[in-house]
Order: sequence, then C-alpha cells, then structure tokens
Amino acid sequence: MTINEFNFAGKKAIVRVDFNVPLKDGVITDDTRIRGALPTLKKILADGGAVIIMSHMGKPKGKVKPELSLGQIKDAVSAALGAPVTFAPDCAKAADAAAALKMGEALLLENLRYYPEEEGKPVGIDKEDPAYEDAKKAMKASQKEFAKTLASYADCYVMDAFGTAHRKHASTAVIADYFDADNKMLGYLMEKEVKAVDNVLNNINRPFIAIMGGSKVSSKIGIIENLLGKVDKLILCGGMTYTFAKAHGGEIGGSIVEMDKLDVALNVEKLAKENGVELVMAPDAVCCNGLDFGSMTVKEGAKIENYPSNAIPAGMEGLDAGPEAQKAFAAAIKGCKTILWNGPAGVFECDDFCAGSKAIGDAIAEATAEGAFSLIGGGDSVACCTKFGLTDKVSYISTGGGALLEAIEGKTLPGVAAIKG
Repeated sequence: MTINEFNFAGKKAIVRVDFNVPLKDGVITDDTRIRGALPTLKKILADGGAVIIMSHMGKPKGKVKPELSLGQIKDAVSAALGAPVTFAPDCAKAADAAAALKMGEALLLENLRYYPEEEGKPVGIDKEDPAYEDAKKAMKASQKEFAKTLASYADCYVMDAFGTAHRKHASTAVIADYFDADNKMLGYLMEKEVKAVDNVLNNINRPFIAIMGGSKVSSKIGIIENLLGKVDKLILCGGMTYTFAKAHGGEIGGSIVEMDKLDVALNVEKLAKENGVELVMAPDAVCCNGLDFGSMTVKEGAKIENYPSNAIPAGMEGLDAGPEAQKAFAAAIKGCKTILWNGPAGVFECDDFCAGSKAIGDAIAEATAEGAFSLIGGGDSVACCTKFGLTDKVSYISTGGGALLEAIEGKTLPGVAAIKG
C-alpha cells in the first residue's frame, strides 16, 4: 500500500517522524526535519483522518530528561502543520488521549526514547556480564509489548522517519508487525529518500563523485570502501585528513587523529588506486591554537594560520581545508553528473573555519545548475547547506545521516523492510 492510494478518512494514523531537531534555549534552530514530514501529516488530515505523531529527541537512554522533551516543540509543530496539536506527556500511557482524538486533529507523543524499550537495549548491564543475554531477551520481549501499546492507539501506521530507518526500534520497525499490509505504508518523505538513494546507486550518470567529511575514518570506513567500487572520484576531508597525513609520517600538530587507523587510511589509498578512483585530499589546512569548541569562537590572542596538511607545527590544530584544498575540491566537483556529499570539510559552525565546506557547497550548487544530480545527507552537511543558503540549489537534501550511509552501503534498512518486506 502506498500513501497516495490510502484514504485516511475516519482513521487514526500513527506516524513515526524524525523530529530530533536542534534546540537552543528551547527554540528550534533548524526546522528542516519538521518541514520534511509535513506532506505526510497534511495528507492524513486533509483526507479527514487524525494523526498521532511520534518521535525521539536526543539520547536520553531510557531516562526522562526535560531538556529532551518533545513538549518544547509542540507549538512549532502546530504552527507548521496549521492545525492544533495536543501533547501526551507519556508515550506509553496515551491511550485516553488517542481515544479522545477527533478527525482533523493531531496528537504529539512524548519522547519515545524515555523508554529503553524503544531502542530495545538492556540498560545498566555490561555486554560482558554473563546475565547480559538473558537481559537482552527480556528487553526484546518488552520492546514488542511497547510497540503493541503504540500500535493500539491507531488504525494504520506510517513510517516517515528516514533518519532512524536503519534502526530496528519499537516505533520504526517492530510496530509494523501489528498492522496488516493494507494498513501500513511509507510516508512521502521516506518514499522520496528511498528514491534519491536509488538514483545515486542505480541510475548513475558519470562522472560520479562522493565527498566524505567528518572527524573519523573509523565511522566512515564501510561507506568509503563501498563507494570505491562505484565512484569515479572521492574527496576525503574534515578531521580524517590528519589521520591520512599521519599515516605518511606527516606532522599534524594538535589535529585530531586516529592512531590505530593509520593502516586503514593507507589501505583506502591502495583500494582507490586499484579501482581507478581519483582520490582528492586537502593539501593544506587552516589551523588555529585557540578555538573554544564550546562557544565556537576563537580565543583572544589566538593565531589562525595556513600550513600544509602534513606540516602543521606543534600547538596548532587543523580546523578547515586550506585555500589550495578549496580550489582542488571545486575542480574535482566541476563537470560531475552525480554527487554525494556527507560530512563537512572543517569546523563550519565557526565562521573562521567554514570556507572549505562553503567551497564544496558552492561547487555542488554550480554543478547541479549544469544538470548534475546532487544528494546531500547527514546533519552537518544539511546544516552547511542551510548556513550557506544552498538548500534550493542542490537536487535533494536527505534527512538521514546514518540511514543514508547504510542504504548506500547496500544494507537493508529495518524501517523500510518492515513495510515492504
């Protein structure tokens, strides 16, 4: 069943969205994820149905943390939806609120992850503990009951949270077991996300370039290795730059590095060569000896200087791709027809270290204007596009980071499989 085919008139739909939006002093700083879910939510209400909205926020790990309450965003959701939204302060005890819901109305449930059953992982017990396996089985049984409770609130289920589709959680996959095939479906956002990934992997127009940023090689190695069999060019940037520099004996000052991944970095270079992939890395870096990561400001008296990425003096830390790197990145992107970007080139949150990420974004926008299909994924890359005013200048912005990477790795996403089989 597709969402377009389904008539929600007279039905209550429980919809898993990803409203894990960034907050500052209780105010949403980027509402991209809320806007992404609106077509699905509005379709349900327009049909004459009622909607029960469920999401997680942050990582409370099974504990109630007021700073991660979805109650903070109720009014913003109501304003975006153009309909009144009531709030259930306990997602597992919302039966009365769901029963009272009238057609055309919306109910927002409290943070799903206040319950450890949502993620289905035992809490307070180490994996090495002999009792862990029994605790895991007990938690899986509790997860099913939690999912059954959520399912009991509604007549049908819509999965529209691509950002969590790679997790087999109660609300993203297990809940689907309690609805038959005619009463569960992907939402509009999920359909778009799945299609966008399919475009990148199965409808490749070449040259195909991937830009992988971020701080650690280890968190991206699976996707990097998989992409080496698909792309024509690969830009590796961000903090992982310095692990590669160190692997060749370079001096990287106080830059971030994974000393236990030097062999991994060298192997990536070897695989790129074997696959005929043009590997592009930053030859230079914008460095500083006094960035306050808390406030994202440079401390008074601190120096900002450019150095080769493999010759950074002690005390200085590489925080962005340098001027030569920016030119190299832009040149590599120019003329490409399929583009995937995940991860910034530096600490873009600070204006002193955002030029590398902006150079990538601008080059992608230019290539898109010339006919390329560009897919942007991951919270930081999306935030870059927002900061630089590029959201309307790329082909598609994905709401998922980990889910996007796992989909591109070729892994089956539980949140998709639960609907499609």
